[in-house]
Amino acid sequence: MDLRHTDREYEAELRKLRESILLMGAKVEELVGTALKAFTTRDGPLARRTMGLDRDVDQLELDIDELCLRILARRQPVASDLRFITTTMKLVTDLERIGDLGVNVCERVTELVEEPPLTAVGTIEKMGEVASQMLHDALDAFVDSDAEKAEEVIERDSIVDATYAQLFPELVNVMMDDPQCVHRATRLQSIGKYIERIADHSTNVAEMVVFMVRGQDVRHAWVLSQGES
Repeated sequence: MDLRHTDREYEAELRKLRESILLMGAKVEELVGTALKAFTTRDGPLARRTMGLDRDVDQLELDIDELCLRILARRQPVASDLRFITTTMKLVTDLERIGDLGVNVCERVTELVEEPPLTAVGTIEKMGEVASQMLHDALDAFVDSDAEKAEEVIERDSIVDATYAQLFPELVNVMMDDPQCVHRATRLQSIGKYIERIADHSTNVAEMVVFMVRGQDVRHAWVLSQGES
């Protein structure tokens, strides 16, 4: 058996896997960005068109999972290659879920566009800006194998959480002032929750980048630190 030929095939498979992840990440980032734009501009047709992007994301998840399993079965990778492949299998799950959450945002947008906007929209837009940048930076960290950049993404999750915590009382005050706003306020609350979850999944991606680069599992670090104290 020509080991050089086998090595070239293996490298080609890893390269294809990396390219597929980059494509999936780009599509998810496009979906989220366009969903948030549809929310900000109150563009129902744009929201409906954006939902169609999710089919491509779902197909890429299936293709990437299949390629990962094939590489694991045929090549039996070790060390950094094994971390890369196992990280990828987890990462695509979070990316697919982020895509779903972008679709959820679009669904609520189509329900809200025919009604007057509420003041809480500004708070949600701020959340969206931070969450979408977290997604972008987490994907960049993956591409560059940059654990420090990934850690910065993880730290920013608290900003989204704090802003989301401010949203609920803000919406409660709106509903108390005008009970006719309940329908709109509850949908804005849902959009805020979707964005908060996008930030959470982006944090998951960043945590997996740290593991891929350093072999260090930083998930649930606060639980571990409490156990040591």
